[in-house]
Amino acid sequence: MLGTVLNWWAWVETVLVVILGTPVVALIWLFTAPFDKGRYAAGRAFRLVGVTAMRLNGLWRFRTRGTLADPRRPYVVVANHESYADVFLISCFPWEMKWLSKDTMFKIPCMGWMMQMAGDIKLVRGDRDSTINAIAQCRDRLAKRVSVMIFPEGTRSKTQEMLPFKDGAFRLAIESQAPVLPIAVAGTRNAMAKGTFRFLRAHAVAQVLEPIDTAGMTMDDIGRLKQMARERIDAGRRALAAELGIAMPPVATAAAAAV
Repeated sequence: MLGTVLNWWAWVETVLVVILGTPVVALIWLFTAPFDKGRYAAGRAFRLVGVTAMRLNGLWRFRTRGTLADPRRPYVVVANHESYADVFLISCFPWEMKWLSKDTMFKIPCMGWMMQMAGDIKLVRGDRDSTINAIAQCRDRLAKRVSVMIFPEGTRSKTQEMLPFKDGAFRLAIESQAPVLPIAVAGTRNAMAKGTFRFLRAHAVAQVLEPIDTAGMTMDDIGRLKQMARERIDAGRRALAAELGIAMPPVATAAAAAV
């Protein structure tokens, strides 16, 4: 009974925070757009809307570890993807990133409007022209000294096993000669599990890992870069899971992970 009440409260407060946050983000976008070409201020305001909703949730205990010496140095940020709650958790980091998101998210009233004002990047899955345009927009954000956040699995994993990483984020990093910033996430899987929109109790942590420099890399290095990021994230999430008391499957071999 208490869980049901808290779930309803989480939905009510989230919707209210999003509705009330929309005009705030709009005002910040309106006053900063002429000189803030990377939409850093509007984007950060949007992330804080999500963080506020998370703090009021009552079911989630989320925390982050790690920071950046220079928040305006652009990275291609990659993380494992356990649930929709990952977005709330990663938004707690104190710097702005533009998110590559599926087009359906942009169609949600208020939420989608804020994503557009924040300069997030729309992707229609399976549409080649959309993919080309999304990559061009990612390059634009990096050129404006704002990091780009991509889930290289492409979607949420249904199990504790990570899905194979796609090439896109790593191709972008090498083309732009931007370092890759891996983030490990653990504990969000049951916060809002795949296939349901029900809020559940969860204790989760996201940790910034050592960046991977791409200087001098070429397209021939995509596979190596992808594997380095995957291994770093897998080791990080396993360490966090052990700390949280979450059982994990055995480490997959490099060959199996590349399938």
